[in-house]
Formats: sequence, structure tokens, C-alpha cells
Amino acid sequence: MIRGLAVAARALGRDDLAESAARALGFVRRTLWRDGRLLATYNDGRAHLNAYLDDYAYLADAVLQLQQVRFRADELGFARDLLEVVLRHYADESAGGFFFTSDDHEQLIHRPKSFGDDATPAGNGVAAFALQRMGYILGEGRYLEAAERTIRAGWPLMERYPQGHTSLLMALEELLSPPEIIVLRGEPQAIESWRRELAKIYSPGRMVLAVPADAADLPAAIAEKTARGAAVAYVCRGNVCGEPIASFPDLTEALRA
Repeated sequence: MIRGLAVAARALGRDDLAESAARALGFVRRTLWRDGRLLATYNDGRAHLNAYLDDYAYLADAVLQLQQVRFRADELGFARDLLEVVLRHYADESAGGFFFTSDDHEQLIHRPKSFGDDATPAGNGVAAFALQRMGYILGEGRYLEAAERTIRAGWPLMERYPQGHTSLLMALEELLSPPEIIVLRGEPQAIESWRRELAKIYSPGRMVLAVPADAADLPAAIAEKTARGAAVAYVCRGNVCGEPIASFPDLTEALRA
């Protein structure tokens, strides 16, 4: 739901939807994040039960979507924390991909690992997608490698039943053609204006992060893209970035090219 609200907020220019998504994320962080781990359920003031792969993967993906509406370094750090838990406690180190339950979950007869989409997207597909995008944003090779191992592990199933593995196919698409990531730096009002204009252009393979010049505690890969004047844009394809662009007409021309 957070993801859906963030996407709708960006596409429709609805600040109220973004605020609702931010409140929901704040609730999750306050009540369901305990001692560096996520809990699965909350009712009558009580949060309990270990979260599953899907909980971590969906939430990390949702946080990344929300960053494209309004950037918060602490939220990006939270998404990274979620993915670190996925790598540490859910990874199948021998075959690739991720188990549905953590390595310290209650003992089950069978520890499931599913690649197929059902009523909801597969946790493995969403995890691979989020790991890739975060890997490119942070320049973190471990995330990219884990995503590729997941896609390779699910490849035989994708070949045989592509219609049942759409979430993995989306991750495969960005493995073959890395996303376009635009980092805007500068004065909040100026970069927000650029961000809103870019949001009007349909491009599902593009991410836009509007990071104010005075933002603190930034990851190195974003901090090195420094502010220059009122607004400047860094256009990256995967891990390769171009020279900074200091005017919006030049930016739109570069994107058309």
C-alpha cells in the first residue's frame, strides 16, 4: 500500500497521498522494527511474529518508491537495513535466491523458497528488483550480485512459465538494461520543481531522487553528486553517470537523446 500511494502521489502530483504513505512507513518503523528485525503483525497495541521474506522485500521496494516523491536519508538507510537482513538471514547461499523464512525462524518440516507470483508478487522477484535498484543507487556490488544470483536461480522457471514469474521478469529486464537514475541536487524549491516536471513523463525504468543541498548523512554514492547552484542533475545508467546538467531544458534534451 505504501508503494501504491507513493507511485500515485508521483504520477498525480498528490501531496496528500505521499503524506499518507510517509505516515504508514513511520508507523512500521516505530512499532514493527525491533532490534534490527521486522515483525509481521500488529493488533491491539502488540507487535509480534517474525517477518517473512515478502515483508522485507515489499517494504524495501516501497521505501525506494517513496524516495522518488520526497527524499529522506534516514528512510533510505532503513531500506538498506531491510535488505541487509534479507542477505544475512534469508539467502540460499548454495543455490541462489531467498527462502521465505529466516534462518532463525521456528523450525519447519520444509523451508519454502518460491519464485512464482501468486495473488501477490513473489518475494524473490521483488527482492531481486529492490536489490538491483538499491545496488545502483548506492554503488553496492553485493546487492547487484545477490539480485543476479536470484534471477539465475529462477531462470529455468521463467523460461518454462514466463506468465507466472512477472516480478522476476521485471528484475531480469533491469539486469539486462539497468535503470536510468537521475539525482537532483540543489535548493529544495528548485529541485522539487524539476522533480515534478520529470514525474509528468512516463518512464517506468527511470528513478528520480531530489536530494537537497543541505541533506545530511548521505551515502557516499549520493554525497559525491554535489550541489552546484540552484539545481543540477546527474543522469546515470546503472553505475555510469554523465556530467552534471545545470538547466532543465538541457536535462530534457539529454533524456530525449
